[in-house]
Amino acid sequence: MLGGGPAGSAAALALARRRRKVVVCERDRFPRFHIGESLLATTNDCFDALGLAERIRAAGFPEKRGASLSNFDGTAGRPVDFTTSREVRRPQTWQVSRARFDAILLDAAREAGVEVRHGRRVERCDFDGDGVTVRFADGDGAAGELRARAVVDASGRGGVLARQLGLRRDEPRLANVAVYAHYAGVPRLPGERSGDIRLVARRDAGWFWLIPIDERLTSVGAVLPRALYAGLPKGDPEAMLAALVAETPAVAELMREARREWPVRVEKDFSYRATAFAGDRWLLAGDAGAFLDPVFSTGVSIALESGLEAARELDRALADGDLSARRFRRFERTQRRRFAVFRRFVLAFYTPWFRDLFFQPSAPPAIFRAVVTVLAGNWRPSLATRLLVDCFFLAVAVQRRFDLVPRLARRDAAGGFPLPGDAA
Repeated sequence: MLGGGPAGSAAALALARRRRKVVVCERDRFPRFHIGESLLATTNDCFDALGLAERIRAAGFPEKRGASLSNFDGTAGRPVDFTTSREVRRPQTWQVSRARFDAILLDAAREAGVEVRHGRRVERCDFDGDGVTVRFADGDGAAGELRARAVVDASGRGGVLARQLGLRRDEPRLANVAVYAHYAGVPRLPGERSGDIRLVARRDAGWFWLIPIDERLTSVGAVLPRALYAGLPKGDPEAMLAALVAETPAVAELMREARREWPVRVEKDFSYRATAFAGDRWLLAGDAGAFLDPVFSTGVSIALESGLEAARELDRALADGDLSARRFRRFERTQRRRFAVFRRFVLAFYTPWFRDLFFQPSAPPAIFRAVVTVLAGNWRPSLATRLLVDCFFLAVAVQRRFDLVPRLARRDAAGGFPLPGDAA
């Protein structure tokens, strides 16, 4: 197992429970910082499958029931409530500090018998007819290796195998940049919705997240198209984030008393996928296979699901004695289909017409519930829900030409956002 994040821990734990011997090579020492703090409702199904539901609940993470949407000046928006969907089994989920959350998952894998080797930076994997030689460097830079029958690459954005095999393909229509930090003193929504994520659209095609990750800290970040980021002053991430906050009135109001508690970080060009998710004796899980812009918080959900799927398929392949790429076709199809479903929504979000309708308080309830079903993580809903989602996207196309509903405020008088794929 390459990597001990959510995908790697889920796969390792699931395989250990099937009495498979698993070794995890993890570059970092836990706990460690990681972005991606907002979960989807369908992660509850993963926690059940891993036997971790009670452990996650006992951790005391802020409860998330959906999201609050607002325009840059707070004049338009609506709540997204996962409980409105009839196809989400348990709509309440969590906002998490990834340092604690990831450690809980990896500790559970270790308790199940997984051997966890921290400080192992995997450099390459060499495949032959009998197995895989995993070559790594330890914390002191000394070379080492181990043998395995097969490998699940859950090495995150580093993507050891995707890079080694030349499989990584960036998503040019989502060439975005995130600038973020953790703050104390950010007010929260009232009552039981206090743990919901706030999503604030900017004047341009960018947006802000505000995620309560514990009783004190809130993760605050801005996501911008690369073309807009290129025009910002460089060299001082703190000043850059402060300027982005100041020019977004709804966020500036929320941040009046905020105190930054962590350094400001910048993540660039973080949407991509592999051209293949499995091959002879290997599978890609989580961010090692694909990652989408975080606007709909799909990262951890996809990581956990793909980790469980990799474990299931690998266990069956080992039992059958067939570790060929052909044996993993079902796993491959699942990864591609899930990515395509969420990609459709993410690409649409970066158009003004999607926002006109998605932020519209008077949207038809049945159609909005269908959209919420997918955004809660159920990417394989009923036929009726899929048809309603298609109706929503048809309405987006009509909005582009005929203005079904009043337009949200635009960046300029011409009314245009830079669209996905526009030249920088």
